[in-house]
Amino acid sequence: MTKRTIRKSFDKIKFKDYKKVAENFCSGALLAKDYEYWNAAGVLFVHAAIAYADAITIKTGGVKCQGEDHLQVIKLLKEILATSGENNKALVHLEKIIMHKTAVSYSGDVYDEKDIENIWKNFDRFKIWAVTQLNN
Repeated sequence: MTKRTIRKSFDKIKFKDYKKVAENFCSGALLAKDYEYWNAAGVLFVHAAIAYADAITIKTGGVKCQGEDHLQVIKLLKEILATSGENNKALVHLEKIIMHKTAVSYSGDVYDEKDIENIWKNFDRFKIWAVTQLNN
């Protein structure tokens, strides 16, 4: 038996708030990137991706992950979305983004332009998919 993710129920209309938060984080990340605040950009891209993912789980399933393990949102997305190549690719991009969370935020690692371009590439691909999901 597969263990389900720990989740909390939400009114599906709340997805709009999470989408707005994601857009704000994304705008802040792009501004930080323009000013070469690499770690700040990285943190904001990570949080924007998580907020987009939360918006999708709320809109689609009326639920959001609870807890500190942000990778659980990928498991929840797999539980509530249809299996498809497009969805799987998007979740790979999301996982690559989330894997930076601890390093960019708490480890003292100094990110540079190359690191942020890598996060940006995955974020942009994930965001395109996420916005499509949220606009359907």
